[in-house]
Amino acid sequence: MRESYLEVYEGGEGEITEKKSRFIATVKPVKEEAEAAAFIEEMRKKYWNATHNCTAFSIGIRNELTRCSDDGEPGGTAGRPMLDVLLGEQVHNVCVVVTRYFGGTLLGTGGLVRAYSRAVQEGLNNSVIIRKVPGCELLVTCDYNGLGKIQYIAGQMQLPVLDTEYTDIVVLRILVPEEEEGAFLKRVKEATGAKARTEEVGRPYFARKDGGILLF
Repeated sequence: MRESYLEVYEGGEGEITEKKSRFIATVKPVKEEAEAAAFIEEMRKKYWNATHNCTAFSIGIRNELTRCSDDGEPGGTAGRPMLDVLLGEQVHNVCVVVTRYFGGTLLGTGGLVRAYSRAVQEGLNNSVIIRKVPGCELLVTCDYNGLGKIQYIAGQMQLPVLDTEYTDIVVLRILVPEEEEGAFLKRVKEATGAKARTEEVGRPYFARKDGGILLF
């Protein structure tokens, strides 16, 4: 069975200051390495006069591709801590660039690790992150006697009814999380005496946002 996972839907920006050094984190959703590389280059051009532009990204539902760079900071004090935040928050398909403007005071190894980690966290806090859930899109065909029963089940299970077509019969297009598919089909069968017909028409991922449904 497919798994649900977190993904950046809209990137954001966060900034912290540590001993007069500015750390600006810019977060962007990415699907492939070339897209991450282009974003990193864009940020380096935007912040061309910065002391450092450190980077980290993770691509794939199981973090199949990860990369990070300290960009001149002491080894292991920037890129890896940044990546660790992404992995720890279990956010996928994301790239972050943390831009540093040096404030004149050395932070030390521990101070750098904490500052870069905090900056990434702030950037994520200002991004829109969604949970993508594997779903099954079903057409449920029933008579008018069965309509209320199907609607009641969908309401109880909090399942989105994407569309309803009324003719001499009723056809509802319902989105069901894969992990609830068996329970839904069983309840429909029992409630309608096996009179309702169900047909699978797709297996998209979906996410809930602002009271609506996003399909992928």
